[in-house]
Amino acid sequence: MYSARQLDRARSLAYTHSGITLGDNKDVMIANRLDKLKRSLNSDDIDALLALVERGEHVETFVSTFTTNKTNFFRESFHFDDLKERVIKQAIESAQGLKIYCSAASTGEEPYSILMTIEQANVEYRTALSNYSLIATDIDLDVLKHAENGIYEWNKNADDFPSWIKPANYFKRKPHPTKEGDYLVKVKDNLSRKVRFDQMNLMSASYPFKPEEFDVVFCRNVLIYFNQDDQNSILKKLFKTLKLGGTLYLGHSESPLGLAPFVERCGQNIFVKTKEYL
Repeated sequence: MYSARQLDRARSLAYTHSGITLGDNKDVMIANRLDKLKRSLNSDDIDALLALVERGEHVETFVSTFTTNKTNFFRESFHFDDLKERVIKQAIESAQGLKIYCSAASTGEEPYSILMTIEQANVEYRTALSNYSLIATDIDLDVLKHAENGIYEWNKNADDFPSWIKPANYFKRKPHPTKEGDYLVKVKDNLSRKVRFDQMNLMSASYPFKPEEFDVVFCRNVLIYFNQDDQNSILKKLFKTLKLGGTLYLGHSESPLGLAPFVERCGQNIFVKTKEYL
């Protein structure tokens, strides 16, 4: 068991280094993450480990331990339907290209889902959207390495993919070495080379992007880990990077908060920027 002081030290460090807010109802989760931290750093002295993090050592390991990376391919698939049927179609018709930002890449399933959606749209519309780019960021270097490697466990009975996607077009597969009936799959190189993965903290004072740089911003199921003031701050910074008429995708339990007067709802947690935030 951990003392209230130890839990509060961990809570404070999590906020300092990632912006994540962990309330009193998260004590069990914090304790589990502290157990994981001790295993990762091969030490049973949690006070000594927290002191090291407070001095700026093992920060990446701490952040990786305390961030949540639950995701899957085509999570909340209606957003990818909208991306294909509205956003990409409009981009093809206007011949202006498409620049997309994925703000919480995690282990890569979301950015690769975005890319598969674009490639499938190119097939369906018989006119290739060749002028597009995707930048995907995360605070956790470990999950970014996973995303860059593009290797995933695959259960043949999984139903993550919509009916209009043929996974064989985008993955190479081989039998799983330890799980009979399952596979390991790797994203094909012609897809993986179309995304750039970078480390970034959404709580940074500024973002390394130009105003109105992106046509689409994905910020899904990450705001829920921040308090409301920080959510508003993050949304405002992201909003500045979004073009007028651009699309913001949020997670199912998230809202545009203070941006509501500046967007038009275009579907389930789909928002189109209608005017600049001043």
